[in-house]
Amino acid sequence: MKNSPRRIAIEILNRIDTEGAYAEPLLDAALSGTTFASPLDRGLLTELVYGTLRTRGRLDWIIGQLYRGEAAALETAVWNILRTGLYQLLFTDRIPPFAAVNEAVGIARDVSPAASGLVNALLRNALRKKDAIAWPDMAKAPEKAIAVLHSHPSWLVRRLLAQFDMEETIAICRANNTIPPVALRVNTLKASRDQALAALAEAGIAAEPTSFSTDGIILSSPAAGLRETTLYKEGLIRIQDEASQLIARLVAPEPSERILDLCAGAGGKTLHLAALMENRGSITAIDLHSERLQMLREEVKRLGVVIVETRTGDAATPDESFLKIFDRVLLDAPCSGLGTLRRNPEIRWRLVPADLNKCMQNQKRLLKSAAEYVKPGGRLVYSVCTVTPEENEIVIGDFLRNHPDFKLLPPANLPPALIDAQGYFRTSPHLQGMDGFFAALLVRTV
Repeated sequence: MKNSPRRIAIEILNRIDTEGAYAEPLLDAALSGTTFASPLDRGLLTELVYGTLRTRGRLDWIIGQLYRGEAAALETAVWNILRTGLYQLLFTDRIPPFAAVNEAVGIARDVSPAASGLVNALLRNALRKKDAIAWPDMAKAPEKAIAVLHSHPSWLVRRLLAQFDMEETIAICRANNTIPPVALRVNTLKASRDQALAALAEAGIAAEPTSFSTDGIILSSPAAGLRETTLYKEGLIRIQDEASQLIARLVAPEPSERILDLCAGAGGKTLHLAALMENRGSITAIDLHSERLQMLREEVKRLGVVIVETRTGDAATPDESFLKIFDRVLLDAPCSGLGTLRRNPEIRWRLVPADLNKCMQNQKRLLKSAAEYVKPGGRLVYSVCTVTPEENEIVIGDFLRNHPDFKLLPPANLPPALIDAQGYFRTSPHLQGMDGFFAALLVRTV
């Protein structure tokens, strides 16, 4: 079938590899039409894309063990046909092996006819030899073994082992390979959490309160029709990870204050700030990308927010009209995203170590600019969804050395379990089941 879940999954994986695209919007686009009306087809497409990305290191090791030629010379499409085929054979228990092999071979005939024989032979060989695959020895080569068995690039495993012991490194990698829960933020401009939970129950969606965010809800299982429910359409809820919800709490805006949200993106934190301010005061949301701000404006309408003004602009270039006028400034800085590998598994295969330094240099520039806008006595929150020291405490340490008029303030309004000994906010999938976030609360003293 031209539009089978397996074929579309391979097309999505090809675009991720060749165009630098992201899985989530491509999947959303594929699932938004009427091509896949069956819940089984929709589920298969989603599992093939995310499952293949999460197990890619392990799958590639198997291909390398079984392929007698030069694996690096294989076309991208052939790699992804083999990966999705192997994933079905080795990591699912609902798909008949013959169906996985036959469709993979059929797709190969259409996409790369010369490779159809290879696909057929390798997948059948994998079925025969799956229990005889030689894996790296954890005792002799722990870095390689963790990278292969837990599907993380070697450079990232090396960094984790330098920062954590082996047991915790493995726990982090395992957590990164889990399916994240669907977390919602209740829009308190329109409902309380109890009211939202009751509305979800009435819609037949099982849910429970989050552990740390007082505005959060965790769904007990994915709800395919969530966006079609009345409470979503009427703006009572927004999909947002629990760790992300805590950033607005860290900013702790007061009604009637003047707030600046730099790098606002699609506005998850912007909208939460507005709710905490009870729709009183003003929020200026700036982002470099106008299409993201358009998404924010659409959400502003759905959620009933009236205090947000959007501006397209470069947050690294100080605006003279903004100098020292804001009560609170949020810089949710662009970062490597390594704290979101559960949701964005493709990131791990795309990043290289040099990218972290590029992120750090950009973050330093943005933070320097953000500081210009904070009035005396005002607060500045720096947040990123990553776990690397150079994007986290190193950025803040550099900032404080060069800005004696700012000091680090340990948050008093967040659970102590999320604040480390230095006074930084940190979360991690393997410890709290949330995305990996880092944030620092800074106050301008003069």
